[in-house]
Amino acid sequence: MSTARQELLKLLAQKSFRLGEFKLSSGGTSDYYIDCRTTTLDARGAQLVGQVFLEEMRRQGWHADAIGGLTMGADPIVVAVAVTSGTLHGFLVRKAEKQHGTGQRIEGYREKDARVVIVDDVCTTGSSTVQAIEAAREFGFKVVGTMCLVEREDAHGRPNVERAAAPAPFISIFTANEVRKEHLAIST
Repeated sequence: MSTARQELLKLLAQKSFRLGEFKLSSGGTSDYYIDCRTTTLDARGAQLVGQVFLEEMRRQGWHADAIGGLTMGADPIVVAVAVTSGTLHGFLVRKAEKQHGTGQRIEGYREKDARVVIVDDVCTTGSSTVQAIEAAREFGFKVVGTMCLVEREDAHGRPNVERAAAPAPFISIFTANEVRKEHLAIST
């Protein structure tokens, strides 16, 4: 594991992982909660997210023009990766088209046929990532890959995203179990 990746895992375990009883947006309950925004919006966390996502994209051989995802979980990841790369453009996908102005659902980079990577902070059911994939393709983007910062392995997220993204691959930077293990290691 790269030094940046290890540092990001430690930061997620310290800042974003909580044990307890939590209701999830999917309607289920869990004995842990991961709020990645406390890491992705942290100054050092944002630097690490940009570096680690970009390293993984390069490792996968994804040659993308832009990176984007469904607002709000993807927003800080998109900015971090775009700034770190110096060449990738960013775009955000609204949950619904704007009801005023230009009525756009895709904000930011808007070049048809562009090769894009879809990102999200946490993947539980995968519905946010799937919505972003569908909106990107409907707009005219070519999805070359999908990534999430933390994958919760207790739901059907991975199969849902893999089905929607096909033939583009789905990669998670960390699993919830990895973050939990690190959290427990630094808490004792």
